Amino acid sequence: MEPTTLNTARLELRPFGPADEDEVYAACQDPDIQRWTMVPSPYAREHARGFVGELVPGGWREDTAYSFAVRLGPGGPLVAAVGVHVHEVFGTKAYEIGFWAVKEHRGQGFMTEAVSAVARWAFTELGAARLEWRAEVGNTASRAVAEKAGFRMEGLLRASLHRADSVHDSWVGALLPGDLGITPAVPYLPSGSRTSPLSVEPPRLQP
Repeated sequence: MEPTTLNTARLELRPFGPADEDEVYAACQDPDIQRWTMVPSPYAREHARGFVGELVPGGWREDTAYSFAVRLGPGGPLVAAVGVHVHEVFGTKAYEIGFWAVKEHRGQGFMTEAVSAVARWAFTELGAARLEWRAEVGNTASRAVAEKAGFRMEGLLRASLHRADSVHDSWVGALLPGDLGITPAVPYLPSGSRTSPLSVEPPRLQP
């Protein structure tokens, strides 16, 4: 996937680059970002440099992760980060979204606006059949953003989030193309939409 830029009514979303190092480093000093996301803690200057200079371009190049710097218009301040991570599940690509918001720019709807834009892009450009969201149980701010963007909560996954010295439960939710009125790349047949093999009458033998 070639690096791409997305635009919304208020925001510009483009791949992170070396010029974003200072703002990423400053944003990730926030204890809430370190507490609730998977960024390193403590967050050092080399973490920011490696993220914008190696991890992000590598993810785009290898089609394993697509990370966007969310800015308040072209050239505006960094307000958030949104990324789509790609996993292999039974030989099929699965997509998971993650995000964090800069402390000074929370509460203005920027995060929901950015997540919604990236979700539409994932469905229309990546061909994702499902976009999953996960967060540690208790991360009510992330859950609120996901729900506002249309994600449906599907349950709790025990011991599914690994940290340095422990594992934690996480909430899981998902958004489908049809939830946004987008035709899916692959037809979706929900449970109950197909006739069960046990209910099919066997063929009758002709006399």
